[in-house]
Amino acid sequence: MTIEIKISKKPVEYTKAINFLEKRLVNVVDKKSNEIVWILEHPSTYTGGKTYKKKEILNNKIKIIPSNRGGKLTWHGPGQLICYFVIDLRKRNNDIRKLIKLIEKTIIFTLKDYNIKSFPDRKNIGIWVNKNKNIEKVGAIGLRIKKWVAYHGFSLNINNSLDPYKKIIPCGINNRGITNLKNIKKQNYKDLKKKIINNFVKYMEI
Repeated sequence: MTIEIKISKKPVEYTKAINFLEKRLVNVVDKKSNEIVWILEHPSTYTGGKTYKKKEILNNKIKIIPSNRGGKLTWHGPGQLICYFVIDLRKRNNDIRKLIKLIEKTIIFTLKDYNIKSFPDRKNIGIWVNKNKNIEKVGAIGLRIKKWVAYHGFSLNINNSLDPYKKIIPCGINNRGITNLKNIKKQNYKDLKKKIINNFVKYMEI
């Protein structure tokens, strides 16, 4: 099966990205286009998934863009890797849980290459690290399924500012923190995008 790879060098507005994904989804459903994996960054943007609550907004001056993905509030911005995709689950036994596990595996095994130990949490979806006995989130996952085609994707904090998260309760979880890879371990992450793409596509093609 052929999965198209798209990498954007300049930041892409959130709504433009989602519009692109939704058009591709229609074509994938109709078998007119290939699946796609898209690596990009967003300019500073707050989005709210289908289950977020207004009380999770801690600063009323920020603008929240409604999103049809699962989950609650999050922030996207410079220094954060976004991996969007349109993946046809009809080719993969309509297995949503397996898709989530493969996303988790992609991030965990990629970070292992950088000697960073991370793990999933069944109660709180995402990828987490244990830093000095503090459990902190480094990767977020948000999906939507339509006609058994999955889209949206996941994000990984590399060297982004963590201050924007102080204006919301990220993912509705107020007893755990948010971190990024630079805080965990100062090293060169320039090949991270390539590793994420290679691992994700490899797992999708199994």
